[in-house]
Amino acid sequence: MGHAIAFAAAFLVFLSCEKPPATLLANARLALKRAEDSGALRYAEQDFRAAQKIMRSGWMEMARQNGRLGPFRNYHQADSLLRLSISKSSEAVKHAQETIRNLDSLARSERLQLKNELDTWREALDGSLENFRAEKYWTEAEFAIRVSERLAANGEYQEAIDKVRKGRGSLRNLENTISEYINDQARKIQSWRQWVRETVAESRSNGTSAIIIDKSEHKAFLVKGGQVIRSYNCELGYNAAHQKLFAGDGATPEGQYQITKIKHNSKFHKALLINFPNSLDLRRFRENKSRGIISRYARVGALIEIHGNGGKNEDWTDGCVALSNNDMDHLLQFVAVGTPVTIVRKSDQWP
Repeated sequence: MGHAIAFAAAFLVFLSCEKPPATLLANARLALKRAEDSGALRYAEQDFRAAQKIMRSGWMEMARQNGRLGPFRNYHQADSLLRLSISKSSEAVKHAQETIRNLDSLARSERLQLKNELDTWREALDGSLENFRAEKYWTEAEFAIRVSERLAANGEYQEAIDKVRKGRGSLRNLENTISEYINDQARKIQSWRQWVRETVAESRSNGTSAIIIDKSEHKAFLVKGGQVIRSYNCELGYNAAHQKLFAGDGATPEGQYQITKIKHNSKFHKALLINFPNSLDLRRFRENKSRGIISRYARVGALIEIHGNGGKNEDWTDGCVALSNNDMDHLLQFVAVGTPVTIVRKSDQWP
């Protein structure tokens, strides 16, 4: 009887001689969770996937051994795999943290570089950004910096870098737009100078009055007998820095015109209607349509005036030239139907 009891006890001990590494499995799962929380699934995916695969192999090996009789159980391989998984998870955390630090540093550096470039442009432009139709690109670049900061704060470091690089693309578009504007001015400056010379020469020859408007200076000059006798501050179309292309574009036209009608009673106090569009304006309009520069449904525009109700210190008209009411009263003393009106974007030719 005693021998039987002893044998049974020994058999039970033999059956339970190996214990499954359940605690190690729990630690491996916890290590994987920490790795995932650290961003390893995104920033160290190869290491994370390796740790995950090894952990599953260790788990399956432990389950396989659990299905065997006690004398035949051997958890050594499961134990080794789970320990290796924990080690790989730690490597994934380390790799992810290093990658995040590098990406965050790169995002900060690129944001700072873009901000410095924008600051440089701001100083160079000195508030004249609207002259170049470039506000859109400027706004996009500034917005990219703010979005990049938010993305980085949320751990989206690669997106933060991509966003600031997109902002740099907007800055390049800004540079190209300004360059095109400057080149356009350089090509046309000779024409503007010639228009001014011709207007002044005609006034001198005939002893008559003329009006010259310099859009860049926001000045209307009253010329009589070839001499400037008065200058007035003026306001222009809300898109004044460019040649007028079509009705509704907000641009003030550039060209040589004449007064066709004097309105002593106008909703803008008083007004001088000019002959826009003239033959050159119509030709340019047709050419722009044929080249696809403007819509085939666009209209050329008309009813451009020099009128009152100015003094707002901003460009607000649909393309007209606005003077203060007092200046309009003064100007009307010197002009008549047929008086030349020359409008240039910029000129350095003065009597």
